[in-house]
Amino acid sequence: MPDVIKGIAKIDAKTKDLVKRLQPGDIAIISHRDIDAVAAESLIQTGIKVVINADKSMSGVYPNPGPQILMNAGISIIDVTTDDVIIKQFKEGDPITIIEEKIYCNDELIVKGHMLTSEDIDEKMAEAKGNLEGQLEKFVQNTLDYAKREKDIILGKLDMPQTNTHFKGKQVLVVVRGKNYREDLHTIRSYIRDVKPILIGVDGGADALVEFGYQPDMVVGDMDSISDKTLASGAEIIVHAYPNGKAPGLQRVEELGLEAKVFPAPGTSEDIAMLLAFEEGADLIVAVGTHSNMIDFLEKGRKGMSSTFLVRLKVGAILVDAKGVSRLYRTRMKFKYVILIGMAATIPLMILLSTSPIAKQYLTLLWMKMRIIFGV
Repeated sequence: MPDVIKGIAKIDAKTKDLVKRLQPGDIAIISHRDIDAVAAESLIQTGIKVVINADKSMSGVYPNPGPQILMNAGISIIDVTTDDVIIKQFKEGDPITIIEEKIYCNDELIVKGHMLTSEDIDEKMAEAKGNLEGQLEKFVQNTLDYAKREKDIILGKLDMPQTNTHFKGKQVLVVVRGKNYREDLHTIRSYIRDVKPILIGVDGGADALVEFGYQPDMVVGDMDSISDKTLASGAEIIVHAYPNGKAPGLQRVEELGLEAKVFPAPGTSEDIAMLLAFEEGADLIVAVGTHSNMIDFLEKGRKGMSSTFLVRLKVGAILVDAKGVSRLYRTRMKFKYVILIGMAATIPLMILLSTSPIAKQYLTLLWMKMRIIFGV
């Protein structure tokens, strides 16, 4: 008897938008080439069991880990890459039945896809690793080309807004809702509690801070993946605009009756968050969920990451990844503190023994017994 999976269709070409609507038992229909780790982890959090992809979940261009992460979590992936029928044919809320690799809606066969297996993933991973050198070469060349256009990032010629948040001499925590952000935030709880850094949430990173019980001091981004509640929480809002000054995210802020400053700059919102902190004199920048290695850069897209690479070059002297902070910053109970706590604990005990008649009688009997035992 073939396996039968039933669920309700939830559809969106953008995975980051779809996860906001997914509920356990839904079937996610996306169009996402080379599913990355962040997308995979966000899908896992929703409790779904199946992903139908109208694109190649692994193209073999670079070793994207998303499909393996989904499979490890027990989520099946069905690729339907013959055409875009899967996006056009289904409607939000349609009942879907999947029998093996055949996808039905209201008992009508719509399309047959290919369910990824462990062997498929291993094969594509091997292919991707073989392509990695060529992809890295293209990345470097694109970075050099874009660096010529975006050199203002290094030269400090960007038109930065005047912020109300004072960074001079302070430590700053920049949170992006990226890979392992929950794990990173958990590991540096003691650092946040003791140092009390300025908290900057980059778009959905602000929601991540709220999720952990923190109040963001500043929100930076194009405002496409942050909740209204967090936007209105009182944090200073910096809207990331295109270099020409156009800021689509500003309209949403204004519709909520909130004030915001605009920062026109190339690159990503996490870049300008770090630039703001650096240029305003921050003493240290701690990054959570940001892009920090070659695969991260390739996942985001080569052309869009040149500015990120340049920003890392500029702020690198004061930039630390959260994992590094968790290793360096560990509050240990020193031995002298243990001794002091022990001594302090004896004070109320001594007072109790000297004032309680029952305690005095007990000590007297104990003393008499000790004398008998030792023949004193």
